Amino acid sequence: MNNFEQKLKEFSKELYYINAIKFGEYKTKIGLMTPVYCDLRVIVSYPKLMITLSELLIEKIRYIKDVDLLCGVPYTALPISTAVSIKTDIPMVMRRKEAKDYGTKKLIEGIFQPGQKCLIIEDVVTSGSSILETVKDLKGSGLICTDAVVLLNREQGGEEILKNNGINMHALLKMTQLMDILKEAGCIDDNMVLKVEKYLATTKVDKTETDKITENRLHLTFESRALKAKNKIAQKLFQIMQQKRTTLCVAADVLSTTELLNLAEQVGPNICALKTHIDILQDFHQNLIGPLQEISQRHNFILFEDRKFADIGKTVEYQYSKGIYQISCWAPLVTVHSLMGRGALDAIKGSKGLVDRGVFLLAEASADGNLINENYIATTLKIAEEYSELVAGIVCQNPLFLHNPGFIQLCPGVQIDNRVDDLGQKYNSPDTVVLEKGADIAVVGRGITKASDPVTASELYRKLLWEAYEKRLARHN
Repeated sequence: MNNFEQKLKEFSKELYYINAIKFGEYKTKIGLMTPVYCDLRVIVSYPKLMITLSELLIEKIRYIKDVDLLCGVPYTALPISTAVSIKTDIPMVMRRKEAKDYGTKKLIEGIFQPGQKCLIIEDVVTSGSSILETVKDLKGSGLICTDAVVLLNREQGGEEILKNNGINMHALLKMTQLMDILKEAGCIDDNMVLKVEKYLATTKVDKTETDKITENRLHLTFESRALKAKNKIAQKLFQIMQQKRTTLCVAADVLSTTELLNLAEQVGPNICALKTHIDILQDFHQNLIGPLQEISQRHNFILFEDRKFADIGKTVEYQYSKGIYQISCWAPLVTVHSLMGRGALDAIKGSKGLVDRGVFLLAEASADGNLINENYIATTLKIAEEYSELVAGIVCQNPLFLHNPGFIQLCPGVQIDNRVDDLGQKYNSPDTVVLEKGADIAVVGRGITKASDPVTASELYRKLLWEAYEKRLARHN
């Protein structure tokens, strides 16, 4: 027996001696009755035991790569996470169960940057629901969560549920292991061990209890997600993506109508959407719109005007439906900043034009040095949920809103040769953007528009992106 195993045995017995392990009839958080209950909140009253626990957890953590932050699941694991943070010098963040209605109104407290990897610390896992709730809020603030270190795995299905949601659980103890240790120490008899084993064998978590939390969009096909989308353009996009086997959106940043029409014709068979900046055309005329719509209908893709509306409601209404561009009459999709609040969305929703319309809300940007922070991201996601019949998806650089499969993640800045250009635009490779960043639709611009053969380039990007999507599905099926 090595030092770690001996230390773990002694710690397990101490849990029993301080009455943190109780035997009788108890109800768990998710409503299951159990003959053994773990009340680990009492550990805070035993500093030496807390130190031992932190040391044991650190032994597990040392095998997990690239941990930037720690977060204890509220509330029992908060002091445990604090002890680990102090001993390892790994910074910690705290998740509130409810956002404050005063001050900064943050759900996640502490200093962090979107894209950092946060390790979850928990005391006991039955269904894993508390970890998933914490992960949901952390990811909603732009953090990456792939692992959780826990004291006790009750062996009732939580580990599998977490794994199915992309979280690897690393437990110090399993319930059966704890029972063996306590029996060997003379703390419990054979009858209690058999009673607990029978209970564990016959009482598993009802997966439907955690479905709302565990329905991870990255595990689902576009076909199934189309049924979950509330916005009609999102439904149509999912269907196009599935039918054409493409997640490619081309950014048509060209300066003439001829270039735009030629590009649309060339890449049309390989894309699900064509993203325009209509106001950069030097020869725009309304006569462009008819042919552009005809090409989009013939090749079955969505016209997407990347206007990034960010003004008061009335101004947005005019920008969207009036002026020389009359965007509301031909572009089913547009982008909107949540910077000005809900007025811009109300304007888009109420303006004249196409009956079916959708919005991509911008939550993160690919430009280096942008000023978007976690509060902006969290508020944007909240607004998206409030306007789910209008919002088709989110523009972001990280796998946000995992448990809202009806939304589409649009990720700009994609090139096979990933780099940063001379104006601060950061690029990701197709595999990175789909498998790591969580993109459903990837936006490719100069990698196609500046290629010597845009047709061949778009075919290649379509193929690589779709293969990455299939790899993502294969990981979880």
